[in-house]
Amino acid sequence: MTSPAARPRSRTPGLGVIQGTALYIASVLGTGLLVLPGLAAEAAGPASIVAVLAVIGLSVPLAGTFAVLAARYPDPGGVASYVRRALGGTAARMTGYWFMFGVCAGAPVVAVLGAEYVTAVAGIDRSMVPVIALAILVPPFAANVFGVRVAGWVQFVLTALLLTVVVGVVALAAPAVQPANFAPFLPNGWGGVGTAISLFVWAFAGWEVGTHISGEFRDPRRAIPVGTAIALVVTGACYLILQIVTVGALGGTAGDGTVPLLELARLGSTGFGAVAVGTIAAIVALGVMNAYLAAFAKLGASLAANRDLPAWFSAGAESGGVPRRALALTGVVVLVYFSLMLWGGLELTPFILVHTSSMVAIYAVGMVAAVRLLRRGTFGWWMAVVAAVLCAGMLVLAIGSLLPAAALAVAALAVTLVRRGRRRMGATRESRGEPAPAGEPAPAAEVAPAGEVAPASEVAPAAEVARAAEVAPAAEVARDSVRI
Repeated sequence: MTSPAARPRSRTPGLGVIQGTALYIASVLGTGLLVLPGLAAEAAGPASIVAVLAVIGLSVPLAGTFAVLAARYPDPGGVASYVRRALGGTAARMTGYWFMFGVCAGAPVVAVLGAEYVTAVAGIDRSMVPVIALAILVPPFAANVFGVRVAGWVQFVLTALLLTVVVGVVALAAPAVQPANFAPFLPNGWGGVGTAISLFVWAFAGWEVGTHISGEFRDPRRAIPVGTAIALVVTGACYLILQIVTVGALGGTAGDGTVPLLELARLGSTGFGAVAVGTIAAIVALGVMNAYLAAFAKLGASLAANRDLPAWFSAGAESGGVPRRALALTGVVVLVYFSLMLWGGLELTPFILVHTSSMVAIYAVGMVAAVRLLRRGTFGWWMAVVAAVLCAGMLVLAIGSLLPAAALAVAALAVTLVRRGRRRMGATRESRGEPAPAGEPAPAAEVAPAGEVAPASEVAPAAEVARAAEVAPAAEVARDSVRI
């Protein structure tokens, strides 16, 4: 059940471990780096360090499951392609729409956050925030026009710069760490730790991004697990060390400022502080956008290849292809959200809710698909089971903000109902001997997208079904069942 988009066009060199790791790190080590250490310290005090350790542990099954799926089923459709295999076309369309049109709401949020920090630390008038935000959006789009391999090397440079500056800030602030600042360890009880955990859950989101570019890796079965493991260690270490230094150096004032990273940098060098934080904010925004745009573009082309978007956008969906049309569609979606944000006075909360509700829905459905796809009893399957339970809990916590995700799910369901209605009308015309309207294909020629199962009353002959679903040879099926 490989989607049309997953067929390789050529054996051109793709992403290696270095580029892939950089993209993974950027998708996880995002804007939370700027604000979460202070917010978590305010909620839980020194015990916020425990919260970071807990979320690192919780991230392992989620990241591991996505790595297993991406390595075994490299497809630009990402999570949507796994859902298509396990749960059918309608659920896959919902998943694709959640990412393409829901998660995409976070793109202008990242750009505006980056612009806000740049203006704050550089003393620029806040009226320039929209202009700087647009300037932040341009380089990632330009890099992705040349394909994910170019974007991968750009990301490697951005990630190296980000880690260098973060290490510099920590090194400057480390001498100011005081053991007395770690007592009392639980000033707000375990409830405060729970609040801090809920904050850091969102900091460790982003592991699904790599699934959309999995087909671009030279050796996905090796590069993706290695890249995921390295990214887990690097991002976990960054957040953990930064949290320890934040609590130890700033003490009870860690949550007072809006930019705790700036306060840390100023402990070692007043002049360096503003430059460091402004640089980190810009790099984080550019890096997150660069990583996500590659995923949006590949997913859009894959959705078009499966007729979930107009077929014109499918160009570049194949491995090694550059999905410029889908990238342009992503640009339109981002500009629509950005325009709405400007109209609302740069109020970010509604767009963050659209983004987060879609992410939670994707994770929940994706883990259910993983449990069904991976061989029962294997290590990968057990990781998927644990991740599915954790995602169910996240879904309960986010229940109040799931309306945007529900609206996109209704849109996906509507497409399915319209298609079934057309097929029934076509079958009725055929039984009466009536010709199909001009420009409309005969029902026999209309094939459901790969993985979407037609109702029992509309099942085609066995040979036609096999062709439509693109059933893999027996040897390929056997490979897919190998233990992980």
